[in-house]
Amino acid sequence: MLAWAGAVAAADAPTSTADTDATLDRMRTQIDAMQKRLQGNILDADLLQIRSAAQAAQTQATQIATSLAPQLDSVKTRLAQLGAPTPGTKEDPDITSQRAQLTKTSNAVDGQIKLANLLAVEGDQIAAQAWSLRRSQFQARLGERTTSILSKSFWSELAADTPSIATRLATLGKEIGDAAKRTPAWVWIGTVIGLVLVFGARWWAENRAVPWIVARVPATRLRRSLFALGVLGLWTVAIGGCAVALRNAVDWTGALSQQTSDLLDSFAGALWFGGYMVGVLDAIISADRPSWRLGPLPDSVARSMRRFPGVLATVAMASWLVEHLATYVNAGLEVTVAVNCLVALALALTLGLAFLRREHQWQLELKREGARRRPLWMAIVVSVTWLVLIASMVCLLGGWVAFGNFAIKQLLWTGIVVASTYLYGATIDDALMTWLGTRHTEGDVPVEAPIGLLMRARDQAAVLLSALFRLALLMVALSLLLAPFAEGPSDLIRRSGELQQGFSIGEIQLRPGAVLQALFVLGGGVIVVRAARRWLAKRYLPTTTLDPGMQQSTVTLFSYFGMVAAFALALSAMGIGLERVAWVASALSVGIGFGLQAVVQNFVSGLILLAERPVKVGDWVSLSGIEGDIRRINVRATEIQMGDRSTVIVPNSEFITKIVRNVTMADAMGLVQLKLPVRPNVDADRVRELMLASFQAHGDLLKTPAPSVLLDGIDAAGNLVFNATGYVASPRLAYGVRSALLFDILKRLREADITLAPPPTMLLGKWPEGGGAPLMPPAAPNLTPP
Repeated sequence: MLAWAGAVAAADAPTSTADTDATLDRMRTQIDAMQKRLQGNILDADLLQIRSAAQAAQTQATQIATSLAPQLDSVKTRLAQLGAPTPGTKEDPDITSQRAQLTKTSNAVDGQIKLANLLAVEGDQIAAQAWSLRRSQFQARLGERTTSILSKSFWSELAADTPSIATRLATLGKEIGDAAKRTPAWVWIGTVIGLVLVFGARWWAENRAVPWIVARVPATRLRRSLFALGVLGLWTVAIGGCAVALRNAVDWTGALSQQTSDLLDSFAGALWFGGYMVGVLDAIISADRPSWRLGPLPDSVARSMRRFPGVLATVAMASWLVEHLATYVNAGLEVTVAVNCLVALALALTLGLAFLRREHQWQLELKREGARRRPLWMAIVVSVTWLVLIASMVCLLGGWVAFGNFAIKQLLWTGIVVASTYLYGATIDDALMTWLGTRHTEGDVPVEAPIGLLMRARDQAAVLLSALFRLALLMVALSLLLAPFAEGPSDLIRRSGELQQGFSIGEIQLRPGAVLQALFVLGGGVIVVRAARRWLAKRYLPTTTLDPGMQQSTVTLFSYFGMVAAFALALSAMGIGLERVAWVASALSVGIGFGLQAVVQNFVSGLILLAERPVKVGDWVSLSGIEGDIRRINVRATEIQMGDRSTVIVPNSEFITKIVRNVTMADAMGLVQLKLPVRPNVDADRVRELMLASFQAHGDLLKTPAPSVLLDGIDAAGNLVFNATGYVASPRLAYGVRSALLFDILKRLREADITLAPPPTMLLGKWPEGGGAPLMPPAAPNLTPP
């Protein structure tokens, strides 16, 4: 079985037609052998090897087919240039020979490509079949039930196998003891001193890391993330290094058998992972340094979990050692079941006791005044953990040892993976936001730098890169969580390699490289359009004779067309021509016909407003009771600022389909008009002179057209009505100038002893009962002197 994977992996890329045929024949033989092997009973380890070999064969066959495609295209092109022989005409022998040779080569290469594609499909099918068998066997193992450890029969069967197991363990212990005795004393002394120095160095480095990080890292969350990574690395290296030192000291002379040596090597590797467990949990809990803690964990809860990382790692490593010792001594079914059950129970009790203590401390913390409530996600995680612990213990005691053992180990594995993902994700985000972005966090307080175009671009790049890296980290974590279900990092790597070849959506072939190139083109196009827009708005257009409204319209239209051009270039970079998106236009037309009419109508209306300019930025308009200044004309709507400084958003179609009053469109001048009634017995010429003098004296009134005062007529009460008009430079000045003129005219009339006439009134009286004229109140005496 191992020869399959090795042969496929070691096969180099063929360099000639003969090499290609030999490689394809060898792959054909290997795939046939795999298919036959899958027909019988097969172990899980063999299924894993078959699947790996089939995936490697699929990848190599796909590479062969891809590499031969340009060669086939070249041969077909040369054949097309030669053309078909003309009937009845004698052809040059060289051309005939060359056509025959090219035809032979074309057929051979075409056959190789077809065979390679067939082998790729069969390899994929074998890998899928192997995965399906592994999954079925895995589910079958989980559903198996054995004799419960609570029954007497189970322990009686176990007692029968105990003597042989003890003998094998004694033999193993004697072999290791003899090897250790052969090790010189100075080696053991050096090893012990080295162990002490390693743990002392770990303690010293952890304490020295705090001032070192404070002196060299900005005051952001990155300090805590780097310190947590340092704690993780120190624990891993310390425990793993000690394991390697002890393993080498035991077998210093190389007297151990290969099987025993492999057992010690695997145990040393397990201790490396145990050190990693201690490091990642200690870094997150951080019981002795609350200010450097990453997660939202109260101090009392963290202190209660101070010993949890070491205890959990010790129990996990002891469980791993017991299981592998049972495999090493070829223990029977009862011993294996008992070992798995006891290991799972030990892990479940360790986790359960730790969570009980943690819950007790957390409840005490919640009762304290001013304590923060526990996050919802944490409550959900705790509830699910308790459910898994209880269910697994019930399964272990009920006889479903395989399922209970799997649930406990998967719970532990999930916790380690999630804790690692949280730590690495926080470090990635903190590093990018600190070193690349301008917005970061100092403790729990956000710190901002002055925001400009470059600053904003850096912030956006930091956020996007952080999201991409953390998404990749999440995918790796997901593959690690699925590893017990026959999905692991190797599958993720294989699928990422397949993804590089792209996938098809209809007739469109999308490749990651082309998509990335399109994103770069789109980003570059957007940057160029924004820079050109800023240059137009700030540098070029102000030097022209265009008014501000026309300048704003020009910049907006340029932005629209520039973004469309950038999007079109991005599609071309991705390999999608504009002619291939006709179906998108068809789908959009259907959507427009049903639900996007208003959006398109407003968009087209906005283009009409920018082109015809019936209204422009800065105009004073009145529309359906809304009156104010136009501040911005957008794609869909126009912003109007009211007199009270509020903003009204009006759809662009309203300016096209409804009546709009544009105060400042034809003439920028504003009209100031006053109508004053005076009594008929006053000197009309004098009143006219006073009003005209007031208009002429005001500095904001224009000299041309000149102000005028006209006698507008006589109202119903017999009063004379004077109509004075003047013009100002802007309609926005009319209201203030009119108020100032009223104050000045009233003052002049008062100094001239001229009073304004009261407005005409209508008096209503009661009609008499007997008819006749209505009853009127007595007339008021005329108090005005003649």
